[in-house]
Amino acid sequence: MSFLYIVFTNQNFFKMLFYTIVLPLGLLLLFFTFFIVKQQSAAVVERFGKFVNVRQSGLQVKIPIIDNVAGRLSLRIQQLDVVVETKTKDDVFVKLKVSVQFKVIKEKVYDAFYKLDNPADQITSFIFDVVRAEVPKLILDDVFLKKDDIAIAVKSELQDAMTEYGFQIIKTLVTDIDPDAQVKESMNRINASEREKVAAQFEGEAQKILIVEKAKAEAESKRLQGQGIADQRREIARGLEDSVKVLNGVDINSQEASALIVVTQHYDTLQSVGAEANSNLILMPNSPQAGSEMLNNMVASFTASNQIGEEMKKARMQQKGKESK
Repeated sequence: MSFLYIVFTNQNFFKMLFYTIVLPLGLLLLFFTFFIVKQQSAAVVERFGKFVNVRQSGLQVKIPIIDNVAGRLSLRIQQLDVVVETKTKDDVFVKLKVSVQFKVIKEKVYDAFYKLDNPADQITSFIFDVVRAEVPKLILDDVFLKKDDIAIAVKSELQDAMTEYGFQIIKTLVTDIDPDAQVKESMNRINASEREKVAAQFEGEAQKILIVEKAKAEAESKRLQGQGIADQRREIARGLEDSVKVLNGVDINSQEASALIVVTQHYDTLQSVGAEANSNLILMPNSPQAGSEMLNNMVASFTASNQIGEEMKKARMQQKGKESK
C-alpha cells in the first residue's frame, strides 16, 4: 500500500511539474521559434551575435534563444527632403530643397544593414556636397533654368556612392528654389515692370491701329465727299447747259442766258438763306436795284469778253498767216 501511495504521489508531482513548468516553457520556446516578416521588408537573423541569413516576407523559423532577429529593413521607396543654402555665381544667397527617393536593394540587405548606420545622414552629406559644388557655377537665373541638371548631378553622385551600401536612388528632384528676401522683392519689381512694359507695348499697338484705321476712314470719307462734289458739279453743269439751250430757243443769246442763270441762282441763294432762322450771312449787293444792275453788268462783261476773245483769235490767225509766208 505504501508503495502504491508513493507512486501515485510521484505521478501527481510530475503532472503538476509538467503543467506548471514544462508546458509553459515549451509554449514559450515555440513562441520564440516562429516569427513573421511583413510584406516589402526583410529581417536580419544573427546567431550568438554573428550574421546567419536574411529572411524575406512570410512566416519564418529560427532556433529559439540561439538565433536572434537583429533588425528589420523596409524595402519600400523612402523619401528624404534636404534644404541646402548656398551662394550663386552672382553672389545671391539661395535655398534649394532637394527631394531624394531611395530604397534598399533586395539582394543587398546585408550591406544596407551592416555597412551604413544612418543612410539619411549619408545621403544628406552627398546632397550638400553636390549642390554646393554645382550652384556656385551658375547665376541665379540659370539656377532656375538648370534645376533639372542639378538634380541629375545629385542623383549621379548619390547612385555611385550609395550602391556600395546597398541602396538604390530612384529619383532626385529640386522641388523649391528660394532666393534671399531682398532678391525676391527685386525680382517681383522687375517682373511687374516687364508686365507693364508689355502692356504699354500692346496699348501702343492698339492706339496705332486705331489711328491708322481712323486715317483710312477719313481718307475714304474725303474721297467719297470729293466724288459727291464732283458729281454735284457735273449735274449742275448739265443743268446749266440745258437751261442755256432752252433760253437760246427763245432768241436769248448765250451771254444773256448765262447772266440770267447767275442772277437766278443769286436769288435762289437769298431764299435758302432767308429760310434759316439763325443765318447771319449777308450777300452784297442787297439793294432793290441790285438784280437789274447785276444782270446788266454780267451781260456787258460777257459781251466784252466775247469781243476780246474774237480779237485775240483774229490776231493769232494773222500771225500764223505771216509766218506761213
